[in-house]
Amino acid sequence: MKTVIARRCSTLSLAVLFAGGCAAMPPMAPVRPTPTVVPGTITETTWEQTVNALHSFHFSIEKENRLAGTIQTGYLPGAGLLEPWHFDSVTLGDRIESSLQPIRRRALVTLTQLDTGIQVHVEVIKERENPKGPTRHSPGVANYPGGQPVQRDLNVVIGGSTPPGWIALGRDAALEQAVLTAIVGRIGR
Repeated sequence: MKTVIARRCSTLSLAVLFAGGCAAMPPMAPVRPTPTVVPGTITETTWEQTVNALHSFHFSIEKENRLAGTIQTGYLPGAGLLEPWHFDSVTLGDRIESSLQPIRRRALVTLTQLDTGIQVHVEVIKERENPKGPTRHSPGVANYPGGQPVQRDLNVVIGGSTPPGWIALGRDAALEQAVLTAIVGRIGR
């Protein structure tokens, strides 16, 4: 009898714990800008070391503008708990969040030449997937009755190919700080 009550209590406590879902998560705090000044001048080596630092986080470079001093990356899917070799999910909370729902990040690095050195500014935008409706999955062969022909509806294929929307979650301060530290460590040598 005690084991039945203990099981019911543990099931009830787990249900209450997960009932809040994402609504129970606190909103992200406003993030201050992250510019840091490193002694030196912007050279080819400095630029390449900055790109290498972004590559170490598995970001792919989408746009580079050396005149404006900006490097923009493509979107990077968030690393979950089973991907320890990806470093874009800096905290354990980020890894859990990326494991439970699709997250993506994009970085923008700005290098500005000052009289005192190179100003490095990193901005990482974090987004969560927002499908417009229920997502369709392939039902497989086992769901089709053997005696009826397969109904082919091409609208499902065409409708499912549109990209889903994304919800902006703001800036990812932990990843910004990690990328900034990696860049400063490489160009400050």
